[in-house]
Amino acid sequence: MILEDSKKLRIFTGNSNPALAEEIADYLGVKVGNAFVGHFNNGETQVIIDESVRGKEVFIIQSTSQPVNDSLMELLVMVDAVKRASASHITAVIPYYAYARQDRKTRGREPISAKLIANLLTTSGVTRVVTMDLHAGQIQGFFDIPVDHLPGVPILADYITSKQLEDIIVVSPDLGGVTRARQLADRLHAPIAIIEKRRPMPGVAEVMNLIGSVEGKTAVIIDDIVDTAGSLTEGARALERMGAKEVYACCTHPVLSPPAVERINNSNIKELIVTNTIPLPPEKLSPKIKVLSVAPLLGEAIVRIFGEMSVSRLFD
Repeated sequence: MILEDSKKLRIFTGNSNPALAEEIADYLGVKVGNAFVGHFNNGETQVIIDESVRGKEVFIIQSTSQPVNDSLMELLVMVDAVKRASASHITAVIPYYAYARQDRKTRGREPISAKLIANLLTTSGVTRVVTMDLHAGQIQGFFDIPVDHLPGVPILADYITSKQLEDIIVVSPDLGGVTRARQLADRLHAPIAIIEKRRPMPGVAEVMNLIGSVEGKTAVIIDDIVDTAGSLTEGARALERMGAKEVYACCTHPVLSPPAVERINNSNIKELIVTNTIPLPPEKLSPKIKVLSVAPLLGEAIVRIFGEMSVSRLFD
């Protein structure tokens, strides 16, 4: 896609997901801007922007994935650099927004880190944020600047449809994910079921009940994040015990902290479908894991923002 007046647009990336940035740039028909993002000898983040951004609309593509704090600091310092170089607008394209699970206080003396990150981004000079599948949608309200919150469900649904699975039932892994499950189910024209579980301690989940019937059906579990995959694989085993003939799973953000890949490989999950909002290193790749690209979606969002067109039309 060739943008009109693309001379006014600049794409930059940090070190968290340069491959995705290159895909997006290819979609737009532009090149990733020249910038050095590294470290001084003492470990501090060093950024050098090697081309003029004066009066330009700058899009910085950076997932705040592992190493989370380095990725976040790179983003903040890059924003400060282009702001001081007189960029006209600075959009932070953050496919994966870190600290999103810390969106409220659940006990005394806890931080609300998702709000802190929003404050840091705004203070650094970001004028707009583009992100995907926030763990808690209300994080959009932590910002006093425009936020475009893009869904991963259409990408996942298109791939699942292409597999031509029969007797699908979409399963939400908990009560909080029902809306996401309903969105996928509507696209697949399938019913939904809900796993009811409890967490006796952090990182441990026990399946207590299933709302709905999966007997003889192909179950598709959907979540926004797969971290250690403990809840996911336990839920998949429970669905099999309850009569599901096959179990698939999908999510937007494959955090896949150890021992997630081992758990998935040893589970009854036929395939875990994820996107490349977070890049997977070789040790996290598996024949059971299918990676879909979000570059066309993010690229189209950039086209619409740059061209002052509606971004919400992407959701139709």
